[in-house]
Amino acid sequence: MDVSILTLFPQIFQPLLKSSILNKAQKQGKLRVNLVDLRKFGIGGYWQVDDRVYGGGVGMILRVEPIAKAIAKLKIKKQKSKIILLDPQGKKFNQKTALRLAKEKYLVLICGKYEGVDERVRKIVDEEISIGDYVLSGGEIPAMAVVDAITRILPGVLEKEATQNESFSSAAIGRKKAILLEPPQYTRPEEFEGMKVPKILLSGNHQEIAKWRAQEALKKTKKLRPDLLN
Repeated sequence: MDVSILTLFPQIFQPLLKSSILNKAQKQGKLRVNLVDLRKFGIGGYWQVDDRVYGGGVGMILRVEPIAKAIAKLKIKKQKSKIILLDPQGKKFNQKTALRLAKEKYLVLICGKYEGVDERVRKIVDEEISIGDYVLSGGEIPAMAVVDAITRILPGVLEKEATQNESFSSAAIGRKKAILLEPPQYTRPEEFEGMKVPKILLSGNHQEIAKWRAQEALKKTKKLRPDLLN
């Protein structure tokens, strides 16, 4: 399996990749990992990879162009790779997902950062994965978890008996009230490959923006995580 990891912090993966089962799998030729520094695909002289949120808000989000450029440069799509965004809004990662992804020949993991990613990034990925209902400072730890979980079940990496008796079910999490996902977020440019930022976010009408965000948050939660609305 070939795994490309798009990240702002490629250096933090080295200790894990040089250790234990992941190191063994690479030596066996079962796993090849390509660490892609997103900053090399940044915008302008300062290699900008993030920007402020349209419509106002706290923090910075990743721009769509560096991610799109990295994917195009690596010719990932031509390899029929499975492109995945690591994001708290994604579907919950479990052993069933790991077993499915372990069958892929090419896997691409995009590590989100800061307050999130431009909503248009979600249009150029195949799926989104979360490792739990909590927020981390970035997608690097989730990417490590996904790579580790997948690698150990690749044929020949471990003895068959070492994995066949493990539990594949995840524990249920009880909730007293519904939790909404974040609404779609956008940053520059206003238009990318025909995909436009919603006009309401450019209006400057913060009352209407707040109303739109509340509606979109509920709509997204109903679509992606209806269990949160119990």
